[in-house]
Parts: sequence; structure tokens; C-alpha cells
Amino acid sequence: MTTGGEGGSGPWAAIVLAAGAGRRFGGGKLLAEFEGRPLLAGALEAALASPAPEVILVTGAQAAAVGDAARSLAAATGEAARLRIVHAADHEEGMGASLRTAARALPPDAAGAFVFLGDMPRIPAAILPRLAQAVRNGASAAAPIHDGRRGHPVLIGRELLPALAAVSGDEGARAILAGLGDRMALVETDDPGVRFDVDRPEDLNRP
Repeated sequence: MTTGGEGGSGPWAAIVLAAGAGRRFGGGKLLAEFEGRPLLAGALEAALASPAPEVILVTGAQAAAVGDAARSLAAATGEAARLRIVHAADHEEGMGASLRTAARALPPDAAGAFVFLGDMPRIPAAILPRLAQAVRNGASAAAPIHDGRRGHPVLIGRELLPALAAVSGDEGARAILAGLGDRMALVETDDPGVRFDVDRPEDLNRP
């Protein structure tokens, strides 16, 4: 895959948010077994399938165990060199803390950043180049849409990255994306994986 951003202006980046405590799940969510592997594996492999030369994984709760699992998963796919792990010391604040930590670790010339959620294990790799193309074509951000509802990952373009480094609370990037209007590209897909997430133990057995 190409690693250049719009007009070759810089590399794409990829972020995997893996800092949450998974309280609704009962803890240990990202390391729980899903289809024979840790739940985190799906999101991390999707990120590694992106056109980003580096994947930044943000840890928080269970930092050591999550980091070790991520390194093992990346090594098993031959992509260990592309994985960079950063720790959000203030992760208990919510997703905003994880996004700030990741955004501040991005390359200064990043063309944009894919944001993957660690508890979404079925992201289809085929959607990633389509999101990248939408941002290359001028969108400020892009996300998949399935059955009329927006999914993940979101690709946040260069112009929005400074705002990403300043988000707070547990709203994540919603406030940044909310006012984009037609500058937010929605890419249709028939793959429900863009909306499949795991919140509770019973979700591990959903088809």
C-alpha cells in the first residue's frame, strides 16, 4: 500500500485506542478471548492493514498486559517494527485522554490519522483505502456508513489533528466531527463489521 497522504504531503498515521478499563464488561475486555484470540487482535490487525507506516497503540488500564499482547500480535503478523506503544497516564478521564496522548505522538507531517477502537474486532481492511481517498479528495474527515449509521474507523484529516490533541472528557472526537457538515465524507459499505463492537461478555458470542 502507498504510505503517502494527499499529494504525497506526508504519511498517514493509525491510532488504536486500547486504554479503557472495560467496566461494563467487568474488566479485562481487550484481552478476553474472541474467536480464538484476544479481542484486541482484530482492531490491531485492521490498523496494521492501513496505509500508515506506524501504528500508535494507546494503553491505559492493564497497560503492561495489553502492551505485551499487542507486541505479540504484531510480531505474529511480521509487523512488529510498525507498532509503537504509548501510555495515557490520565486514561481514567476517558477517551479524550487517549486521543490527546495519541495525537501528540503523531508525526508532525501526518496527512491524517485513522482512529481504531480496540473493542471493534471486525473492521474490514477494504474500507481503509476508500476512506483515505475521500480525504485525499478534499474531505476533512471520513468514516464508513452501514445501514444508515456511521461506523468506524474514522479518518481525521491533517487540518483537524491540532484539535484532536486538545480533546477532553469521554466524548472522544465527536465534538470535532459534529460541525463538519459536508466536509465529513461518509463512505457506504455493506460490511456490518464497521459497527460491531463488544461492550459486555455476551457480545463475544454475537454472530
